[in-house]
Amino acid sequence: MYATLFVLGFRRWSAYRAAALGGAFTNCVFGLIRSAVMAAVVAGAGGALAGYDATTSATYVWLGQALIGPVQLFTWTELAQRIRTGDIAIDLARPADPLLSYLAADLGRAAFSLLPRGLPPMAVGLLATGLALPHAVAPYALGLASVVLAAALSFACRWLVNLSAFWLLDLRGPMTLYLVLSGVLCGLVVPVHWFPGWLAALAAATPFPSMLQAPIDVLMGRAGAQAVLLQLLWLIGLLALGRAGFALGARKLVVQGG
Repeated sequence: MYATLFVLGFRRWSAYRAAALGGAFTNCVFGLIRSAVMAAVVAGAGGALAGYDATTSATYVWLGQALIGPVQLFTWTELAQRIRTGDIAIDLARPADPLLSYLAADLGRAAFSLLPRGLPPMAVGLLATGLALPHAVAPYALGLASVVLAAALSFACRWLVNLSAFWLLDLRGPMTLYLVLSGVLCGLVVPVHWFPGWLAALAAATPFPSMLQAPIDVLMGRAGAQAVLLQLLWLIGLLALGRAGFALGARKLVVQGG
């Protein structure tokens, strides 16, 4: 059943091919801007900063732009909307776990996004700045697992934010706060390795670096199985928390007619 939901999630998002290509074009444009800024920062630091030179910092940017779509670092309010309208009652009546059902569909979305949203930024990066990527196969195999875990982690975090709709109904405040915190602490703006000590410690206490910094580090060969294991531990903990939060919210749910 969950495999079918995965396929349906893939098919659902593959219907919006023009939107996916438009998103890839936007990611490429921002990649050119961000790589230029990062190169200027590295040059201002003397040619190297926290282990990044001009080429590796550009590679970091292009991998980040390629993963924005699959990992889905931005807003998602589908669950909150169903809670607000009462349609969540249909999900509760289905013979399937709502958390796992939404997760399977979201992983299908991520699988589709890998090609149209991931390949164009990498191709532009290769032509524009060059890429510093490993020549061995192992980092890419481990990196694929890391990307899958990052996408699942992102979903688990967005699921938790959406659960606040059981109590708040209006999700704009929590979602805006989440987008700001996750965008900074995951390494989307600058690598987490560039953070001052106090901010790096704060980021390490959250799952956000495991959503972007970790898969990029693994794909670049800067991290290995330990980073993937940390992602897995965060995912298990957040899914357990998401299941408990959903059960708590469902107990107080009241919809018209029952």
